[in-house]
Amino acid sequence: MRKLTGGRWFAAALAASAVLTAGCTARVDAEDLPGLYRNDETGGEIRLESDGTFTATDLSTAPHGDPADFHGDWNFVDRGDFLSEDFVYLNIAERGIGEVSGVQLYARGGGKVAFSEPDGSWSLVLTKST
Repeated sequence: MRKLTGGRWFAAALAASAVLTAGCTARVDAEDLPGLYRNDETGGEIRLESDGTFTATDLSTAPHGDPADFHGDWNFVDRGDFLSEDFVYLNIAERGIGEVSGVQLYARGGGKVAFSEPDGSWSLVLTKST
C-alpha cells in the first residue's frame, strides 16, 4: 500500500471531515443568511449584508487565535447534494502574502453559523440576533 504524503494526506483529511460533518449541518436558503451573528461568550460578531459584503468584529476563526476585525465579501456556495454541505465563503479583504484570505462559515440551522476545524469540530458558533 502506498503511503499518503504531504498535500495528499491533508486533502484526504479534509474530505473525510466534510463527509463526517455533512449530517451535522442544515440546508439553508441564501436569502435567509444576511444579518448579525454573535457569540455571547467571546463577544465576537459577524454581519452578513444583503449586498454580499461582511464585517467581523473581535472575531477569531481559530480556537486559540487572537480576535481581530476584518471585512470583505461573502458568497453562498450551494453544493447541491445531500452528501456535501453548503457554506458561506468569506473572502477577507486587504490580506497580505502568507495570510489567510478566505474561510468557510457553515450554516448550522436554527439561526446559527460556525467555523469548522479540519477534525470536524466547531471552533466558534455564532447565533443570529433578532
